[in-house]
Order: sequence, then structure tokens, then C-alpha cells
Amino acid sequence: AALPAADRARLLLRINPPGTPWHADDLALVARLAAARAIAGVVLPKAESADQLARLAEAAGPEAVLVPLIESAAGLAALDAIAAAPQVLRLAFGHLDFQADLGMACDAQEAELVPVRLALVLASRRADLAAPIDGIATDWRDTERLTAEAVRARRGGFGAKLCIHPAQVAAVHAALGPGAEELDWARRVVEAVAQAGGGVVNLDGRMVDAPVVRLAQRLLALDAQA
Repeated sequence: AALPAADRARLLLRINPPGTPWHADDLALVARLAAARAIAGVVLPKAESADQLARLAEAAGPEAVLVPLIESAAGLAALDAIAAAPQVLRLAFGHLDFQADLGMACDAQEAELVPVRLALVLASRRADLAAPIDGIATDWRDTERLTAEAVRARRGGFGAKLCIHPAQVAAVHAALGPGAEELDWARRVVEAVAQAGGGVVNLDGRMVDAPVVRLAQRLLALDAQA
């Protein structure tokens, strides 16, 4: 209650997963907080069905956003239904719990999880959601690994990364956001197309068509929300 309204409008509450002894009490708490406009939405761990999200949406109210964490084989199997559930803002990947659920033991490269991450990106695109959120880096002091993970996330189509410590935020923003050269290119693309009145144009000896314009617009949108 002491938080300013602008901060409450950005606050997501992570509750306990369905099937735990605390989930029902958490849903009741979500309903009270949502009614008081104390939170913007809810993060649901171990999301495994659209029905779970429907019950959560009922408790949180129609204005709340939902962020399901995909952390199990069952969650992966229900990915499209979860992504299409009402009020879902974007998907998030709980890669550590996912490994535990499947008995995996990935190294730092996590090559075994490439197809799983791609599945989240594809499901997000099919449901017209924002790009998904990648999992945490457990050692908040290891900036080099954090940056490498965030760069990998961006290359793979993710648009955000979960953090466990405020010290991680700057590195994640730097790695996931567009660089100065990318922004300069994006502005020149948009300007060239505008001057040409649309259609296909040539910029720096390369063809610029609709997919390239969409990429440029996405980079500029990312910069605007930083």
C-alpha cells in the first residue's frame, strides 16, 4: 500500500504453483490485491494448462496480466494452449526446474535446451505475444556469464531475462537492447522507406523490403521502451 500507483502498475506477484498446499491461499491473496489495485499481474510457476491460467485470471480480475513459467515437460506439451490463454502477457522459461523435471544436467552452454527455447519463441509468435522471458543466471556476481546468457537469449528470439538481483539489471538491458550501430541502421532504414513512399528500396547496396523494415521498427521500439 505504501508504493506509488506507478510502481504498483508495474508489479507482478509470483505465487506458489498449482498443486501445492499454499496455492488456494495465494489465489485469495491475488484477488484481494487485484481488487485494491496493488498489483499489475501474476507470475504462475509450473504452468501446465490453460485451465490453471483461467482460474488465476478469475482471481486476478480482467485487467491483470499473467506470465506463465514453463518449467516441466507437461508445460512444454501444453505450450500453445498456455500461450493462447486470456490475459497472458508473455511466456517465461524456468530452465533450471525444467532440467530437474526431465533429469537433465546441462553445462553452461545448455545446448540441450535450444529446441525448448525455440518452442517458446515459436509459441509466442503464433499467439502474437511479446518475445518470451529467459531464465535466471544463478550467480549474480558473474557478469561475464550473465552477459553471455543474455546475448544468447536475444540471438534465440527472447526479449527479456529474469533477474534475481538488482546488480544484474544493467547487464541484461545492455545485452538485450539494440546497440548504437543497430539503432543508426534502423533509423536510416525507416527514413529511406519513408522518403521513397514505401515499397522496396536500396540502402548501402542492400535491398530493403518489408521484413527488413519490420526488424528496423522492432529495434526502434525496443529502444523506446528502455
